[in-house]
Amino acid sequence: MKPLGQHYLMECDGVDKTLLANPEQLKNVLYQSAQAANAQVLLGHCHHFGEGQGVTGVLLLQESHISIHTWPEYAYAAIDVFMCGEAQPQRAIEVLLMSLQPTHHRCQLIARSPLMMAQGRVAPYVL
Repeated sequence: MKPLGQHYLMECDGVDKTLLANPEQLKNVLYQSAQAANAQVLLGHCHHFGEGQGVTGVLLLQESHISIHTWPEYAYAAIDVFMCGEAQPQRAIEVLLMSLQPTHHRCQLIARSPLMMAQGRVAPYVL
């Protein structure tokens, strides 16, 4: 069964602290990543938590979402890229990595689909 969506969870270390505290630059990076993935942006917003603090940014996409949460004091960013349909989330990841230039990163892919759908059974909810 083909997954309904692809959900990438990415962590980036060693990112420029000035970039991680700049909501306008981060919003541009998010929009560029959505464009590269051929995703349709419905709404975008970045919130800066104050001087020396981080940013939370989100793009609501027709295909799902892209979000970023930053901690400049640790040169760290946590990013979600979740897309369904014909969008190409891998391209969004490439743009994010090129823009953020982390010294280290890790990325996990979760294929989103109903569990046990093919067998007609419902899987238990697991935390």
